[in-house]
Amino acid sequence: MTTLIPLATENPLFPAIAEIIAAVVFVLLLTFLISKYVVPQFEATFAARHEAIQGGIEKAEKAQEAAAAALTQYNEQLAEARAEAGRIREDAKTQGSQILAEMREQAQAEANRIKVSAQAQLEAERSQILAQLRSEVGGLATTLAGRIVGESLEDDERARRTVDRFLADLEADDHQPTVPA
Repeated sequence: MTTLIPLATENPLFPAIAEIIAAVVFVLLLTFLISKYVVPQFEATFAARHEAIQGGIEKAEKAQEAAAAALTQYNEQLAEARAEAGRIREDAKTQGSQILAEMREQAQAEANRIKVSAQAQLEAERSQILAQLRSEVGGLATTLAGRIVGESLEDDERARRTVDRFLADLEADDHQPTVPA
């Protein structure tokens, strides 16, 4: 008779020894293969990535240092350029002041020259007008004196002395204050 109940010697929860040995051999073989082929690949990939990341970090640090150095150099150049611009502005102000002073001096000299020239011209015109006036007044005075005296005063020397005396008397009368009557 066949019984459906297993024998008490076999434990269903405990596998057979052959299966245990096969499982242990399989695990050891799998461990050997993974450690021989897979782990080195993982470690190589990990090392490459680590080196790439480390190299990238170093490159970034170097680039950051270079950028900081370039920024420092740029700031120094900018400060020098600002200082140079300030010096140029000051030089331009100084030169502008000097040019302005020179132009004022030249204008003053030109004004003085024109003034002296105008005074000389006025003096020349005054002398010319006085000479012309003397000759006209002298001629009139000589003619008038000749009519009053009744003789001709054609002698130039006598006429000139008479005219000079007459004009001197007129100038003396002009310089004396007049008293109202």
